[in-house]
Order: sequence, then C-alpha cells, then structure tokens
Amino acid sequence: MFYEPSKGHGLPHDPSKAIVAPRPIGWISTIDRQGKVNLAPYSFFNAFSTRPFIVWFSSEGEKDSATIAAESGEFVANLVSRELAEKMNRTAVDAPRGVSEFGYADLAMAPSRLVAPPRVAEAPAALECRVTEIFRPRALDGTQTGAVVVAGEVVGVHIDEAYLKDGQFDIVRAGNVGRLGYMDYASVNEIFSMRRPRWPKD
Repeated sequence: MFYEPSKGHGLPHDPSKAIVAPRPIGWISTIDRQGKVNLAPYSFFNAFSTRPFIVWFSSEGEKDSATIAAESGEFVANLVSRELAEKMNRTAVDAPRGVSEFGYADLAMAPSRLVAPPRVAEAPAALECRVTEIFRPRALDGTQTGAVVVAGEVVGVHIDEAYLKDGQFDIVRAGNVGRLGYMDYASVNEIFSMRRPRWPKD
C-alpha cells in the first residue's frame, strides 16, 4: 500500500500516529496569572538535546497548556508511569479553563523548585522548564499549520529515588507510558542494549 497524506489513506482510521510510535507522553502542568493550575497530556512530546537539555510539546490548536506556557514562560513535564496511566487519561478531559485536572483525577500537587507550576507528586520524574521558543510549523505551501510547538529548557529535574537503581533511572520499574496509534498505549516492560558501532581503523 502507498498513499499521499494530502489525498487521504482510504483506511478506516488514520495510520500516521501508529506508524510514528511509541511516542513518550509529556504530562504538562502550567499555572496562569490568576493562579489557576492546568494539567494535560501531550503525546507529541520529546527531547531536542541534552546540552542544553531542551524538551518540547506540540498542541494541535491553541489549547490551555500552550496558551498558559506562552503567557507565563514556564511549564513542568511530568513522567507518566504505568501506575499513573489511568489518571493521566482522566486529565485529557476537555475541562473548561480554570478547572484543575489535578483535583479531577485525584492527583496531588508538589511544589517545584525553580518554576511556578506545580508538578505531579506521584510522578517518578518531572522536568521543570522555562520556555525558549514557541512556533507554528509550516506546510509545504508556506501556510502555518494549526499546531503550536512549545520548546523549553529544563532548569530542574526531580527523580523519585525509588526509581533509581545502581545510579540509573529504572525505566522498566517506572513502566514509562507511550502513546501508540488510535486509542492504544504501551508501557516499557523490557529493555535491551546495543553498543554503537565504530568504524574500523586501518
């Protein structure tokens, strides 16, 4: 099968998100100027670089997380563990602005150190971020898409010590949750290692 996305795929459901998967979930917490807290999951989320440590999330449309992050210049990316998957899903509800998804999903807030938004207390790890750039990707014809990309430099990292093993973050124990296509998710339950190859020297 081959299809051109601009002409449609002819399948019952769009396969694009299933092909580009699994995608880590950025569970983004923000706080607006009135002190209202917002929490929402974004599966268009990842890291750009390690030095400096920069992550981004993309909102399909101007949703609260992107809008508040633009206003405040800060956000926290919380890690979704397998144990928190159902509560994460509850925070995807289309609640009116000003309604705290923390309360709706029965989650506890913990204070951040360097930014104003709180973090998810139960999360195995959380990244405190300051916004570095916000942009709208362009299509081939030069028009702006509806997506809003928010990039932020990580200025603080929280790790629950229960998930540290021999000085490394235990991804399997946390069961990091990723989004697949359709309504499907996956959690990490196995890892394997491969060393990067080196070009043979003469």
